[in-house]
Amino acid sequence: MAAEVELLAVVGAGSMGAQIAQQAALGGVSVLLQDVSREQLAKAAASNRALLERRVQKGTLSADGCEAALARVRTTPDLAEAVAGAGIVIEAIVENLEAKRQLFARLDELTSPQTVLATNSSTMVVSEIAAGLAHPERCCNMHFFFPVLVMDLVEIVKGPQTSEATVEAALQLARRMGRTAVVIRKEIDGFIVNRILHAASQEAYRLLDAGVASFEDIDTAVEKGLNWPMGPFRLGDFSGLDVTYNARLFRFQKTGDERYRPSKALEAKVKAGELGRKTGKGWYDYTEDAAKK
Repeated sequence: MAAEVELLAVVGAGSMGAQIAQQAALGGVSVLLQDVSREQLAKAAASNRALLERRVQKGTLSADGCEAALARVRTTPDLAEAVAGAGIVIEAIVENLEAKRQLFARLDELTSPQTVLATNSSTMVVSEIAAGLAHPERCCNMHFFFPVLVMDLVEIVKGPQTSEATVEAALQLARRMGRTAVVIRKEIDGFIVNRILHAASQEAYRLLDAGVASFEDIDTAVEKGLNWPMGPFRLGDFSGLDVTYNARLFRFQKTGDERYRPSKALEAKVKAGELGRKTGKGWYDYTEDAAKK
């Protein structure tokens, strides 16, 4: 049972992996955060410290609580060291099927058959990632939402061979992390949230591509008319336009369904390197001068 899991391993120290690790630490779980890049590990630690210290400044987290949570996350570039003794391993590497398959095959060798192997992927189901493993029953999706330190939901997806014990372990861990979890008992592209969000945002892109309205006006209409906190283009900038594009391209190539073909305007943004907040420009301009304006 995940309530008894005292060590969590998170593989991949990008924005998602770093915050998954820190959220678990806030729930009292000891974490080993692994990445092949020492520079990325240092960047993740610095980012998490800044985010928690901001809570201290706001009075929502004590200074002692901040330091204790930060201390519960240790980092290492060594995969074998990271997963040794872990009750659950959460993969949060690049959204590339072959890369994930290779990692899961390695995890299958390095961990005991009782260790739960979870992928944070929002676009790939675990049956594809864990195909050919000796113990696929211990594998599932645990899809967190970014930013993990803010977003409450975790989608747990049961593959056709995932055991109920694995689902229960994932549920218990999510709850210990202070997150609300839902269980999806049948693998389906997009799961719940992204499937609904995709349908709405894809229509927004169709409106833009057809010249019906500007992206600014579409965002305003959605924010004011549907009461969304962010319109689809502002949300895309926040998440990363490359993430949005690659997810849609993956589904389109997999299904051949024209509904999933990426928008031409979105493709142009990605090819221009304008990926949203992380590059300083996407649909909106996030440079210092633009922010002041």
